[in-house]
Amino acid sequence: MSHTEDTTPTPTGVFKQLSLLDRLLTPLILLCMIVGVIIGEFVPNVQAAFDTVQLRSVSVPIAIGLLVMMWPILTKVEYEALPKLFRTRQLYIHILFSLFLNWIVGPLIMLGLAWATLPDLPTYRTGVIMVGLARCIAMVMIWNQLAGGDGNYCAILVVINSVLQIALYSPYSLLFVNVIGGEGLDSGLHVEYGEVAISVLIYLGIPLALGLLTRAVLLTFTSRHFFHTRFLPIFSPFALIGLLYTIIVMFAYQGHHILHTLGPVFRVFVPMILYFGIMWTMAFLSVWHLAKRSGGQAWGYEMAVVQSFTAGSNNFELAIAVTIAVYGVGSDQALAATIGPLVEVPVLLALTWVALYLKTKLSWEAQGNRTHADVEKVEVVVLGRA
Repeated sequence: MSHTEDTTPTPTGVFKQLSLLDRLLTPLILLCMIVGVIIGEFVPNVQAAFDTVQLRSVSVPIAIGLLVMMWPILTKVEYEALPKLFRTRQLYIHILFSLFLNWIVGPLIMLGLAWATLPDLPTYRTGVIMVGLARCIAMVMIWNQLAGGDGNYCAILVVINSVLQIALYSPYSLLFVNVIGGEGLDSGLHVEYGEVAISVLIYLGIPLALGLLTRAVLLTFTSRHFFHTRFLPIFSPFALIGLLYTIIVMFAYQGHHILHTLGPVFRVFVPMILYFGIMWTMAFLSVWHLAKRSGGQAWGYEMAVVQSFTAGSNNFELAIAVTIAVYGVGSDQALAATIGPLVEVPVLLALTWVALYLKTKLSWEAQGNRTHADVEKVEVVVLGRA
């Protein structure tokens, strides 16, 4: 039976498929920003209170919030799938195509957009560039599920990006901020490899180790069913709690500054929105073109969804953690990184409906066949459920 227009989910239908917390993510972020600004403007000495105890120039209360934010996300990742990844030649092609989009095209496009839209705001521009370097490992699984993408392949990319960020985020920061971005030592925006590397090890390495340990212990001593249905629904919301807490503290630090610089803050929305739209469209249409050229062999709608949402989203949690650690919680760089989730969530939710609409409007060769069987050979159980 062929698909008809009536089978295309409406934006309201897609929105209802989100969990309650995911539906409320954007308004909650906005609310926490407002609360933080009010605290920062009217509560005296709030910044000094948070700075009483510090861990490598980051207040311990904020450091705890950042770690809590990352731990549940990295507990969901299917690390046990790694030994099964590289079994077929076709799978290599899919992975290499994704790595090209995520680790070469994406950072370069964000760099170009940051310079084109924020040439006179170097501190905000640096924060935007740092967001572009952090590849998505969490929310992409939600968008992929809603849009009907290939769950197995999405899980593979999440594992690969999680591992690569440990190795690549630090040198990428130096390359794109100091070298390509031209921020010399005298600019005040120059980043040191050691600072970024230590920040990545603390705010990605520690929660990654905790995620691995948590996952291994629970899967060993309980069951996969218990892990999915009992543990994750209770544990996952702590990521949102950590994110919202961190946002409140950040905006409390910057309350007075934000009220007097609303123009630059809103300008940061421009490169973010352009980035999500350009990367998603480029990846989606590229896979559609490959599907038509190959007659649907190994390419198709499900692969287009995975590639487009992986390329068009970012790990804003890592960008927030690193910019706070390197530049300070009251910096413009950290503020720019925090704007990331406020923009990303509604934009990618809208693109989810666009993907479902294009599924029926575009011609997908051999779409009804199992054209991505090579990927399905990887026996991965998708755990990323909001």
